[in-house]
Amino acid sequence: MMPEGVAALMLSARKALAAAGCETAALDARLLMQAASGFSHEQIVGAPELLLDERQTRKFADFLQRRLRHEPVSRILGTREFYGRDFMVTPAVLDPRADSEAVIELALEFETAGNPRLLDMGTGSGILAITLLAECPRRSGLAVDISADALHVAKMNAMANGVSGRLHFHLGSWFAGLVEKFDLIVSNPPYIAHDKIVQLAPDVQNYDPHLALDGGPDGLHAYHAIASNAEGHLNDGGVVIVEIGADQAPNVKSIFSAHGFKLAGQRDDLSGHVRALAFTVKN
Repeated sequence: MMPEGVAALMLSARKALAAAGCETAALDARLLMQAASGFSHEQIVGAPELLLDERQTRKFADFLQRRLRHEPVSRILGTREFYGRDFMVTPAVLDPRADSEAVIELALEFETAGNPRLLDMGTGSGILAITLLAECPRRSGLAVDISADALHVAKMNAMANGVSGRLHFHLGSWFAGLVEKFDLIVSNPPYIAHDKIVQLAPDVQNYDPHLALDGGPDGLHAYHAIASNAEGHLNDGGVVIVEIGADQAPNVKSIFSAHGFKLAGQRDDLSGHVRALAFTVKN
């Protein structure tokens, strides 16, 4: 096999990805090329005539074929950036998305004095708990998930991001087996209505674990579970913050209100949808 240059390979990849409906074809082609070749972005831009050897070419071709089957780049590379940090991603966890940064931004508004305790319900890859601990060095926390495989990923991410000494893990469903109280409870729970999962983009439907997507018949099952038990696990003045679907704000507000909570804040995502809601106990 004759060696091929990065410019020609990336041009061909961009065209193929665009034809397959990939909206980020140019970016995806570059990220896959960097990973397959070991060349930096600066090298690729500054020397488009760089040649790939046979091993690099085959690796890039394999990556490209996987992306053409709509496998997300983060899953191909095994990592995703979130809030400026890198997180390991495996088939056991939801692919982190920028929408979830709304939860982080809202939670940072409620930093309390002392050594506040955090509970992350359905932690998945651990992005919420780990990011909040990294941003708030006085904070410690507990991450809960029903999946042992997901907890393993979260533990690896906690170590990689230097917060493993302040974050513990619990295998279980929501609040089952927990007796401790916390200053902040956060969650990005499953919130897709069961029947709508088949309508999701292939990148999501075929690669994110359905356990992390399926919110029951109406997508609201998890919010009932959290709202009905959260008060007993909150310290005085504690806050619950949940990520929600783009059209779920009215329903989720009603659920928490029915369980004795009042709205304390909300945050939009980059598309202008309400994505995170904060609640405190009614006086």
